[in-house]
Order: sequence, then structure tokens, then C-alpha cells
Amino acid sequence: MPRKSTTSNRKADHIRINLQEDVRSGVATGLEDYRFTHQALPELNLTDIDLTLSLFGYSLRAPILISSMTGGASETANINRALAIAAQETGIAMGMGSQRAALENPALVSTFQVRDVAPNILLFANLGAIQLNNHLGVEDCQRTVDMIQADGLILHLNPLQEAVQPEGDTNFGGLLEKIEAVCKTLEVPVIVKEVGWGFSERAARQLVNAGVSALDVAGAGGTSWTQVEMHRAQTENQRKLAATFRDWGIPTAESILHATKAGPNIPVFASGGLRSGVDVAKCLALGATLGGMARTFLKAATISPEKTIQIIKNVKRELQVAMFAAGAGNLTALAHTPLTKK
Repeated sequence: MPRKSTTSNRKADHIRINLQEDVRSGVATGLEDYRFTHQALPELNLTDIDLTLSLFGYSLRAPILISSMTGGASETANINRALAIAAQETGIAMGMGSQRAALENPALVSTFQVRDVAPNILLFANLGAIQLNNHLGVEDCQRTVDMIQADGLILHLNPLQEAVQPEGDTNFGGLLEKIEAVCKTLEVPVIVKEVGWGFSERAARQLVNAGVSALDVAGAGGTSWTQVEMHRAQTENQRKLAATFRDWGIPTAESILHATKAGPNIPVFASGGLRSGVDVAKCLALGATLGGMARTFLKAATISPEKTIQIIKNVKRELQVAMFAAGAGNLTALAHTPLTKK
């Protein structure tokens, strides 16, 4: 007999499936269509390549984000701490997984709390935007931020995932107005994130006009949450429905361009299938502010904080070398470095 589906059980399923199954999107990121022009004479010293930036008043040592992953199961406590330790050590930002389960069950609050091991990181809380249509309000958003002493709030949008979940919340009507209310009321930055299908230019403009502080495009090309739900499905009809949408979504590269057109000064977080520092470099050259990765760091965090730190250092080194070979000495120069489309 199938176990009762609770928020916590779903989150535990999501972790297990992400670690054990092939949940890749059938859509490519689009980053493979771009290349830098190699500079044989970069006129730079590799050791002088500067990866630092300031975001929301915080100094980061590299433009890398540990992207929000699933959260809200007892199994995530050690993972979150390993990720936070690594973010603190390497000076990068971190997005927490969805904290809805902890709002429902206070016993899970401690699984999200990482400030004792990461007092200085730029840390984002996380809540599904759909919950604003499901009895949660601005005060709950504030509770979500306060729960982990976060520096900002990510509201994630996942309509397609909800649509293929038997227990999904699919009433997305009137949600934009409620997102706008959160943006106007919270004193911390509000970031709106897709979870793997990207933003159209229309959606990006709607959110910028609503007052969001940044967009996380999470384009197609990485983890497909319909594939995750396919592995959770308990009937053949549910599996077939989820499997049908493997090739759905706006590729990450295209979604970055949509988001940057929505507002000239809106920070764009690029995520969705990034697998190396070269991918991060391409995203920044396309207009992004940060490059985010999730599954790569999740796997490392299940091993140890030290493994996670090493993976982050590898990505930073790849980014630094890419900038060196492209002739960009800092992130401002990288943002003005042209890419050639194949």
C-alpha cells in the first residue's frame, strides 16, 4: 500500500530520486551553441583574474550560487550543513531548499538552520510561490526568512511540476498580485525562481514590474522535475503524463536573454544544467550575475563538506581559466566579452 504523501515524504523522495535516477531534461541548455573567442595574447596574469563581486550589499569571492534544492526531510540536515560549510569556506552564495515543510512541522526547522556554520554567507530562504494561493501570506514569508536568518527570499515557480503531481497545487490564478505584495512588504530582496523550465520574456517582465529584486531563470537543460515526478508516480497514467514533458521548457541560454531584457539593472541568476566553470563564464557573458548549480553540489554534499569545497574550488578554477583565455580580467570585462554563436 502506498505511503501517505506528506510534504516531508515528497522531499525525501526528491532527494533519493535526484541522487539515484536519470532525471535529465530532454532539452539542451543552449550554452553548447556559444563559444568564446580564444585570446592567444590575453595580456593578463592568471593569478590576477578577479572573481569577486558585490550583490545586495554582500561581498562574494566568486559569482557562484549553490542553487536551491529540495528541503524539508530529516535527511537534509547534514546535506544543508555540508553545503553551508562549503559556501562559507569558498565565499559563495547559497539558496536553501523549500522550507514549506518546516512551516507545517516545526520539528523540521533545525534541518534548515546553518548560520552557526556559515555566519557570513549570502543566504536565501525559499518558499513555493503557489503557497501564497494556499493560505500562506506575507507574514509566513517573513517567518521563512527569520527561520534561517536569511538575507533574501526565493519564491519558486513550478506550475508544470505541480500539474503532473497527483497532490499538486495548480491554482496559479492571481499569483502575480500576491508576489508583488511580498516584494513591497519584505525588507529583504525577493528573488523569483523557476525550477527547470525557464522564463519567457513576458513572464520576466511581469515579475520585474511586480518589484522582484532578481530572477533565477533555472532554464531547461538540467534536472527535469517532471522526470523526478515520473519516478515518484504510482500509476501508469501518472508516469505517462510526467514522461510526456521531458522535452518541455525554455533552454537556459535563451532564458537568460529573456530575463536580461526584462529590466536593465535586474540581477539574473543563471541555473539549469550548468556543469562547469566554463558554463558559468558563458552565462555571465550572456548577462547573468551568478551561475548556479544544484545536483553537482548535492552529490558532493552527501559525501562530505570537504568534497563539496573541492568541487566548488574546481568550478572557480575553471571559471578563472576561461576568463584568462578569453582575455577578461574581471567580471565587468567578462560581461562585455562577446560570444560567438555556432
